[in-house]
Amino acid sequence: MPSDAIMFPLLAGVMLIGLYYLIQWLQDPAILNKILRGYMSLMGVASLTTLLAHSLKVASGFVFPNWFRENGFLCRVDDDRESFLKIEGREADDDAEGEVLPRASPLPPALRSLVPLRSPSRFLWDLRHLLVDEWTIRAKVHGLFREKLHLSVNHIVGFFLAIATVSAYYLTSSPLLSNLMGYGFCYGSFLIMSPTSFATGSLVLMGLFFYDIVMVFYTTLSSPYMITVATKLDVPIKLQFKTAARSSILGLGDIVVPGIVMCLALRFDLWRHYQSKIQRLETNLKSDERDASSGEVVTVSQTKTLAEKALWLDINGCWGDWFWSSSWLGLFKSGGAPAPPSVRGSTFKKTYFNASLVGYTVGMLVTLAMLHIFKHGQPALLYLVPGVLGSLWLTGLVRGELKDMWTYTEDGSLDTRDVVVEVDGNGNVIKEVKKDDKDEEKKKAEEEQAAKEKKLSEAKEDEKEAERSEYSIVSFSITAPLRKQKAN
Repeated sequence: MPSDAIMFPLLAGVMLIGLYYLIQWLQDPAILNKILRGYMSLMGVASLTTLLAHSLKVASGFVFPNWFRENGFLCRVDDDRESFLKIEGREADDDAEGEVLPRASPLPPALRSLVPLRSPSRFLWDLRHLLVDEWTIRAKVHGLFREKLHLSVNHIVGFFLAIATVSAYYLTSSPLLSNLMGYGFCYGSFLIMSPTSFATGSLVLMGLFFYDIVMVFYTTLSSPYMITVATKLDVPIKLQFKTAARSSILGLGDIVVPGIVMCLALRFDLWRHYQSKIQRLETNLKSDERDASSGEVVTVSQTKTLAEKALWLDINGCWGDWFWSSSWLGLFKSGGAPAPPSVRGSTFKKTYFNASLVGYTVGMLVTLAMLHIFKHGQPALLYLVPGVLGSLWLTGLVRGELKDMWTYTEDGSLDTRDVVVEVDGNGNVIKEVKKDDKDEEKKKAEEEQAAKEKKLSEAKEDEKEAERSEYSIVSFSITAPLRKQKAN
């Protein structure tokens, strides 16, 4: 909300000044460092687990892709049958059927030649299932709660790696591990934070633009607020780059704050991509109206234009599919050949994101130049904010899409599937007449049905426990999908 955007830099200023005077009062910030390092270590486990788990998922996707191209044909990996399906002459999708190829190693062709096919094939299929399948974790305390969540082995491995990393940082204060935790904090922030609109994002950046200038350049009797806090606190709130001659620091806020607006720009590009795929269909709408003369309710039929949106394609972690389904090891696309759904969904024009990336890069280069010229710590947002916001709004102005930028929002109001619209003679939308609530009602009905099934399942479990002579007070289980052993 705009009010939150205004309060954000004010609260940040109060926090920074409070930390500054606390450091001055303590004289030695060692105890404050211990408290903050302990807190940041706990938070770092969660953020690092997410970063490492998603990184492992992307890495495993390169080794065990769901789609790959072999001898010019697109192939889909069928985990249930542990085989490949050759897809040809049609649009590929996750449920596409095709010629079943002989079962062998689940590796893509380029990697398959590196490993003998016969002896390790069983091991490789089992390894693929281990990395790809989701595990179900159930936890229950009788009379208190019953929870169920889905995780993959990547999350479990990432969790233990995160604990090891945070523990090593807490014991050694290594700048390298501090930077790794900082990357985790930034990544986690991008996943959970959004300004929801370009107007709110611009307000946040402009507020922190002035905040950064004041906190870096305003000097008290000793030193500027921000420089004092950044240098005295040995916690992962900054990235440290040290050489034999000098050292530099970059606050995580200089990454996260512009980054959330850049992420918004990327999602805006994706929204524009789906907007371009909207189809205008003539549809017959029926409504009940009362006749003015007779007073009877009559059914009126009207032909309207329905703006039907394209089906959403999940593009999460599709790097491996893109790499192996393209020619020349992912450097070029195979023209005319069907592409996997995840690849089709991810290959959209990233106009605004690329513009913001250029703006951020230019702003960072200017920051480094000013740092070198004046030999004084620089407020990075002084240069990053104009670079990011200027590139975005200038791109919208040049492309004539300022209205789309201004009206775009992530508050959920744009999520309606199909909309009835009025169009002019050129087919351009004049206004929205009526939103089709069928999908919303269907989604609501599915959620209600899922809730009923969950309650029914819990009730059956309670009945089974009631029939026993004993019951479990605390239970915890991890289950994996059961697959029947197939002969090689």
